[in-house]
Amino acid sequence: MFRRLLSTALLTLAASAHAQLPEAVAQLLRAANIPEGAVGVVVMRGNTTLLSEGAERSMQPASTMKLVTTMVGLEELGPLFRGRTELRTNADLVNGVLQGDLILRGGADADLNADVLEHMLQALRHQGIQKIGGDLILDRQLFQPARPDQGVLPFDEAAEFRYNVIPDALLLNTNLLQIDLIGTGTQLKLMMLPALEKVTVGSDMKLIEADCAKWAEGWRTPDYVRADHGELRVMLHGTFPKNCVKSTSVNVLDRQNYADRLFRATWRRLGGTFNGVVREAATATTALPRMRVLTDHVARALPEVVRDINKSSDNTLARLLYLSLGSLESDPVLGSVPALLAPGASSAARAETLVRQWLQRHNIDDQGLVLENGSGLSRIERIRPVQMAGLLQAASHSLWAPEFLASLPIVGVDGTMRRRLRDSPAARRARIKTGTLKNVVAIAGYVADADGQQCVVVAMINHDLAGNGAGRAALDALINWVAASSAVN
Repeated sequence: MFRRLLSTALLTLAASAHAQLPEAVAQLLRAANIPEGAVGVVVMRGNTTLLSEGAERSMQPASTMKLVTTMVGLEELGPLFRGRTELRTNADLVNGVLQGDLILRGGADADLNADVLEHMLQALRHQGIQKIGGDLILDRQLFQPARPDQGVLPFDEAAEFRYNVIPDALLLNTNLLQIDLIGTGTQLKLMMLPALEKVTVGSDMKLIEADCAKWAEGWRTPDYVRADHGELRVMLHGTFPKNCVKSTSVNVLDRQNYADRLFRATWRRLGGTFNGVVREAATATTALPRMRVLTDHVARALPEVVRDINKSSDNTLARLLYLSLGSLESDPVLGSVPALLAPGASSAARAETLVRQWLQRHNIDDQGLVLENGSGLSRIERIRPVQMAGLLQAASHSLWAPEFLASLPIVGVDGTMRRRLRDSPAARRARIKTGTLKNVVAIAGYVADADGQQCVVVAMINHDLAGNGAGRAALDALINWVAASSAVN
């Protein structure tokens, strides 16, 4: 019954709704020279459409696209889904020596950081393994292709920062180096974590008189140089304010090299010996004879990961979930099992198929939908506001609606909405996912109106003048308009 009502509501949305934007919103758009033709808006109270403007336009959603990935992920993979990392071998242990290769198998573990690797390697030491006689094999084969990051053009000029990291099934520590910059009046001190074998950090940054809060304005793209005996030196460039202390994380090294050097440094610190090489698995290692699991790590349950994705708008975790959606299937006992992919099928292509099937099951037309990575960090991803509204309507009736709703930023309280609308009628009464690109601002979520009735609100602005706060102000005005509205009026 709900699906029929939803279908009817969406089909008649444009005809039944007010097409005129609220005056407060329209006025802000005019002041910013943003035409109403660059805007798509849908506001629904139950099955009643309060406002529809450009609802059928196929638009860039920016990070509101994460709502599609997280909702479909919750329903397809289930709340028991947990990524998993394993250390495996088919070799014997003789007098403290593992007589063969050690396999680090990736399983879409969202929490695989340096501490987790250390705990896993410590478990090997507790089992009596002192030396690894073979190689370390990195099995990333759960996702296809195994290295989705290779051959991809940088999204923007800041490829080194976390929001641009493209995940694979064995993304160790998000491939990031945390660097603390400590500027005095005369020198710049640097500290790097985690410790990597034969990797140091240096700088040719110039100390200047500048506002510490604006330190990033002097940042230039870092790189690394090779030295003797396999040593690498990560180099920072640009300028840095005097008497300033800041911390940042950068993705500079290739992840194969990063994993190699992190493993060696950690294993040596734990007292282990390793003289082999670190290499990629050409095919999945799960079918090797006599394979056994030495130790494993299980990530947090999916609802917790979804919360991180939507609250902080984490692109890497969203892309990890999207690829997981295309590589794993729900299992009532294990939480997830590898999916059967058609020969040559990519994980992203299968994820897209599952998203479209989910929309169709909920009577949401997928025409105009364009998916790339499920995070919204894309120049090509598109969705119609009416489709996003349909997804939010369906999500409110899902078995996992509480988990989904809890993942959305609370207006004026947390996540990407913590500094917005703090003193407005919507503060603490609305849950809104935000989206921002250079030419895009967007919102999607739920706003309680003046009667306490939950309304679905979707709004997107695609225009070169949407930045610098102009587009955001118009969308905030829309949220306030909904919060102040009443079914009685």
